[in-house]
Amino acid sequence: MEPSPADTGADRRVIQLPLEPGLICLKGLSPKRLRFEVEYGLERGTTANSFLFTAGTKADGQAVPPVLVHPPGASFAKPFLAELAKLVPADAALKVVVGHVNPNRVALLQQLAELWPQLMLVASNAAAKLVAELWNQRKPAPPGTNGPTATQPSPAPLPPALPPIDVVKHEVSRTLSHGHSLRLIPVPTPRWPGGLVAFEEGSGLLMSGKFFAAHLCSEAFAEASRTSSEEDRRHFYDCLMAPMARQVDTVVERLETLEIRSIAPGHGPAITGSWRSLLADYRRWGEGQQRSKLSVALLFASAYGNTAAIADALARGVSRTGVRVESINCEFSGAEPLLAAIRSCDALLIGSPTLGGHAPTPIVSALGTLLAEADRAKPVGVFGSFGWSGEALDLLESKLRDGGFDFAFAPIKVKFSPDAAMVKTIEETGTALGRSLLAAQRKTQRRQLAGGLAESRSNPAVQALGRVVGSLCVLTTRKGSGEASLSGAMVASWVSQASFTPPGFTVAVAKDRAACDLLHIGDHCCLNVLAAGRETELMKQFLQPFAPGADRLADLELEASPAGQPILPQALAWLEATVSQRMECGDHWLLYAQVNAGGVLDGAGTTAVHRRRSGANY
Repeated sequence: MEPSPADTGADRRVIQLPLEPGLICLKGLSPKRLRFEVEYGLERGTTANSFLFTAGTKADGQAVPPVLVHPPGASFAKPFLAELAKLVPADAALKVVVGHVNPNRVALLQQLAELWPQLMLVASNAAAKLVAELWNQRKPAPPGTNGPTATQPSPAPLPPALPPIDVVKHEVSRTLSHGHSLRLIPVPTPRWPGGLVAFEEGSGLLMSGKFFAAHLCSEAFAEASRTSSEEDRRHFYDCLMAPMARQVDTVVERLETLEIRSIAPGHGPAITGSWRSLLADYRRWGEGQQRSKLSVALLFASAYGNTAAIADALARGVSRTGVRVESINCEFSGAEPLLAAIRSCDALLIGSPTLGGHAPTPIVSALGTLLAEADRAKPVGVFGSFGWSGEALDLLESKLRDGGFDFAFAPIKVKFSPDAAMVKTIEETGTALGRSLLAAQRKTQRRQLAGGLAESRSNPAVQALGRVVGSLCVLTTRKGSGEASLSGAMVASWVSQASFTPPGFTVAVAKDRAACDLLHIGDHCCLNVLAAGRETELMKQFLQPFAPGADRLADLELEASPAGQPILPQALAWLEATVSQRMECGDHWLLYAQVNAGGVLDGAGTTAVHRRRSGANY
C-alpha cells in the first residue's frame, strides 16, 4: 500500500522508552497519516510500538538472546533500524515475534535479516504461511513487458534467505532475561489471520498488536486519561473490528482471563488505568452488530493489502447502518464458515486482487461455492484492486451475472490502492447497500402488519416526542485542501443552543450520514440556519438522493467562513464552529460544537422550523 502523497517520511522518528530492567519500548512517531485507509481518517498521525527484551541470562545462568516483539512496517524502517542497532549487536541471535503480517511488515523483516544474519522469526501458524508466501513475492511487470522500461524500473534485488520460523501453534510461555516470562497467544481474525499477542506475565503488560489500538501520535508511553484517546480507539474499532465483532469478542473473552495491569497496543498510547473499561467498551461496541438480524457476507483475499483496504471501507459503510458484516478471509477460512455465511446472509460481496492475470485459488474456490449455494434473490457486489490488469474482477463479474445474480452496485475496481476520495466513495457505497437492506426489511414488516400502524408510531410518548421542534438548518463541512479536500452537507433539524460561555450548540447526526466521518473532535463545520419561506429550494437540494461519493456542494454558489467552511448565501444566518465533544445516542451521534464565528445574512427574516406529528421519524 502506498503512503499518502503528502507524507514523505522525513518527519518520522523512533524514540526509546525504558519500561523496566531489560524491557524497552521502541516507539515510532508519525505526526501525519500514513495512508488513505479508513482507520487513518481522523488524521492525527500514528505510532508504531515495538518492544525489545534485551539479551541476558536466566536464573540458572543460561544465556538468552534479545527478543523483539511486534516490529513496525517498512514505513519506519530507517529510524527504527538505526535505534535497534544501538541496542542489539549485528552478531546477536535476534528473535522477532511477528504479530501481524502484510507486505509492508515483511519488507522490514527482510531488512532485519540482512542486518542480523542469525535472525529467527516467531509467528503463529497462519503468520508463518503468510511470511513464507510474501518473502520472495514481487509485484508483476506490466503486460507485454519482459524487462525494465522507462516507467518500470529494474526489479528490486532478491531478499536474503527466509530465516527459520519458530511456529506457535498454541499458547506457549518463554523465559527471557531479567526474570521476564513471555506468553504468546494466537488471536486469529479474518482481517489478521496471523494475529499473535504477547503477555509479559511478571509485569502484567499485554502487547496487544491491533487490538485496542488507536492511530494517534503521542510521545508519551501511556494515555493521560481514558477520555484523551477514547474517540480514536472507537474510530479504530468501527473501521476494523466491527466487521468481525463475533471473532473479536472471542479474543476479548480470552484476554480478560489474563492478570493484566496495562495494555500496550501496536498503535497509539498504552492504557494503564482504564484497561478494564476498554475491554468492556469492546464488548459493548460489538453488541449492536451482533444483534442485527440483517447481515452482509464479505468474502475477500488480499495479496498486497489493497483489496483488504477496499473491504475495510465497504464494511465500515455497511456497519454504520447497523447491518452486521461477516468478514471471511478466503485464504484462511474453512468450508463450513464460508457456507454458513453464504447461506445466512442478506447480501454477498466478494473481492479479489489480480495476480499474474488470475484470481487467487481461494477466491476461485469461494466463487464456486457462492455460485452453487447462494440464493439468487440476494444482491451481490464485486470489488478489488489490480496493478496492470483486472482479469480477476472481470471473472467475478461475468460469472455472477451469468449465474443470474443482481448487482447491488457497479464493480469497484481500484488501481493499486484507493485514495481519500475513493475511500469515501467506497464507504458510501457500503452505506447505500445497508440502507437498501433495511428498506427492504421495513417493507416486509409493513406487509406483515397488513396496513396497520406500527406500534411505535401509535405510542403516545412517541407522538409527544414529535412535538419537540427544531430549527431547519444545513450543516456543511470541508476537510483538507486541494485535490485531497473532502466536503459534506446534510439537513439538520435536531439542533439546539447548548451553552453561553463559550457559545455552543448541539446537533444530532445519524450514524449513516456521509458527513458523519467529517465531524470528529477538532473538525470544523458551519451551521446554516434556513429562513422561513425560503427553505424549500435548499431542502430539495440536500434531501435528494446522492450517488456514493457525490459532492453535495457541487455547482452551488458558496461563501467561506474564516476557517474555510461552506456558507450558503441563501441562509438566514451562519455559525462556524469546532466539534469539541461527541456522545453516542443510539442510532445518532450528538455533537457539541463551540462557535468561532458567525453572522446574520437577513436581519428581517425568521427561522424555518421543523414540525412533526411523530417522534418515530424525521
